[in-house]
Amino acid sequence: MQIKKMSLIRHMEELRRRLIICILTVLGCSIFSYLYSDKILAFLKRPFPHSLVFIAPQEPFIITLKVAIFGGIIFALPMITYQVWQFVSSGLKKKEKRYLFFYSPFSLLLFLSGASFAYFLVIPVGLRFLLSFGGSFLQPMISISKYLSFITLMIFAFGIVFELPLVFLFLTRMGIVTPQFLAKKRKVFIIAIFVLAAILTPPDVFTQILLAAPLLILYEVSIWLTKIVAH
Repeated sequence: MQIKKMSLIRHMEELRRRLIICILTVLGCSIFSYLYSDKILAFLKRPFPHSLVFIAPQEPFIITLKVAIFGGIIFALPMITYQVWQFVSSGLKKKEKRYLFFYSPFSLLLFLSGASFAYFLVIPVGLRFLLSFGGSFLQPMISISKYLSFITLMIFAFGIVFELPLVFLFLTRMGIVTPQFLAKKRKVFIIAIFVLAAILTPPDVFTQILLAAPLLILYEVSIWLTKIVAH
């Protein structure tokens, strides 16, 4: 019992240390991003063809801070990814730790792929679809706060869900799931995917489908990859 308690304490200390490293890295990258907040904001606005407005005196300042934090998280992703996998590896055997050399860079690559998919395809298409309901009589007057919340949520949501194949590969390597289990529970996961898409996206069916469709493809790819790994 004492050994388990000491092991738990060590894991908590390890978690605290790595969280501090991640927070300090994000803080440092946020300060750097603050210096270039105008350029980052211009990059984020690019998918939106209309002007953005602010409706409160303090809104531009708050937006600048949010943009800096967003940039800080994005620029800190390599360190965050490294710290997450290093913490996970502390409970693995030597053979299992070797897999992290594969998972660490690919998890970052998949996140950036999902974020890019959202930025270059889903967000422009989704915005055109949503704004089309305004017709010729209604002119969009979107606040910068609402737009920034929308685009950052979409970028992070797609970045995270694109990690699905790697998560299933890791769980298969650990013996937690099998390809047979994933195939058998396909209907359950399909329902879960649409529920997740409804939670992570704005309340319209079109945007939800734009997130659910690649998730379904990634799920099928995950089953195929886990079959290869299981053999």
